[in-house]
Amino acid sequence: MFTTLAILGWIFLLGSIAMLIIYPTLRKEETTKIVQGRFAGQEREETLPASHPVLLFFNRKRSIIFLVVGLIMALNTQFLFYARPGHQYFIVAPTGAKYAVFTSGVKFIMPLSRIQEWQKFIDIKVVTEGESDEGIEGVIRDGIPIRFIDQVTANVRISARMQLPADEESFVRLAEEFRHPMNLVNNTLVPTVREQVINTGYMFAAQNYISGSAADFRMTLDEQLKDGGYSVEKTEYYDTLYSDIQVDGRRVIRDINTRYDVSKRLKNGIPIRNPHDITKNNIIVSQVIVDQVVLEEAFKKRLESQRDISAQKRIEMEKIETARAEQQRIVAEGERDKAAERVTQEKAQVGVLISIETQKKKEETNKELAKIQLETAKLQAQTVKVNAEAKRVELQIADGLSEAEKYKIDKEVERSIGVAKAFAGESGLKLPQTYFGSDGSGKGNNTDMLSQIMMMMMAQQTLNTGK
Repeated sequence: MFTTLAILGWIFLLGSIAMLIIYPTLRKEETTKIVQGRFAGQEREETLPASHPVLLFFNRKRSIIFLVVGLIMALNTQFLFYARPGHQYFIVAPTGAKYAVFTSGVKFIMPLSRIQEWQKFIDIKVVTEGESDEGIEGVIRDGIPIRFIDQVTANVRISARMQLPADEESFVRLAEEFRHPMNLVNNTLVPTVREQVINTGYMFAAQNYISGSAADFRMTLDEQLKDGGYSVEKTEYYDTLYSDIQVDGRRVIRDINTRYDVSKRLKNGIPIRNPHDITKNNIIVSQVIVDQVVLEEAFKKRLESQRDISAQKRIEMEKIETARAEQQRIVAEGERDKAAERVTQEKAQVGVLISIETQKKKEETNKELAKIQLETAKLQAQTVKVNAEAKRVELQIADGLSEAEKYKIDKEVERSIGVAKAFAGESGLKLPQTYFGSDGSGKGNNTDMLSQIMMMMMAQQTLNTGK
């Protein structure tokens, strides 16, 4: 923009100078003058036209105005410049004063000042073959080689964005020190980023990186670029593995595993930092992205082997779990069947026990009835015996009976006593605990013993009445 104005200014400047020179020779109106002919004494009049109105427009006053305007336009780049967005400027005045411009727009400066343009943000990126590097100031080719603490190598691809200092003092000092933006990029930013990526790799093991520490790797790299590298202490451990137990001789070492532990050095509970050129120059790290970490092929093959072993182990574990579940299912079904059978058997046992208990109660009831009947029969038999004995005595002392009648009565008494003794037996009267009587129709082959005893008592009473 200002270059175009400068060209126009020079055009106005040169044109104004030319008009100031030629304007006095211009004719404002037509003029007539006498011109001598070829021959002596011949004269003729010649009319000269007025100058062009455009030329007449640039009179002395206007030419001076255009001269001043042209001079200003031609020299505009010396005291005016346009600050573009996304850039900041380092300016050195003719007097030697140094200052910075951070905002965009048209800015006034002292004429003949020196202006140097710097980008506010500088991108640093690992660019692989075939990838465009347009718009990237700090290009790193083919990645950054690192070595993890477990000696596994890898190639890291990152993208980082740096912001130049936003305070005038730091920016002026940086511009004076590096003189050109590319010096800052190639000699400071790219080497520092590479160094911190390599240092971060020493703090992690490749196995841990692939096992979930990738985010910690990126975060540690980000912290080291922003605030300075960590001061760390590495401890190395040797784990000795011996062969099987031996009875005699020295134990044989089968293998020695080496492991490392990296810890940050602390001072008053705060990690100790090692400043680098990025932090020393107050450059702000606004973004860090780890695009990819390409591990060495040998480690990849080892991972594939571990993956296959892990997959096989997982399959075997799933088979074990399936077999265990099947076993538990079979046991559960067996327990269910046993429980069902137990319930069935218990139901049958309860039915039998209830039947036995019912029969037992019935037998006990019959036994109690038989005991009652036995006691009743004993009492009745004793009553019959006593009455018969009393009757015999009474008849023996009775007067007025003939010998035949006494004999007849004695026989009856003896027969009743004999019947009672026959029923009682030697150890007393024994009756069956259960007996069957008449069916209620008046017919039956068995005679009720109690009915016979009652008939005997009635007969005795009849004898007593006849006396």
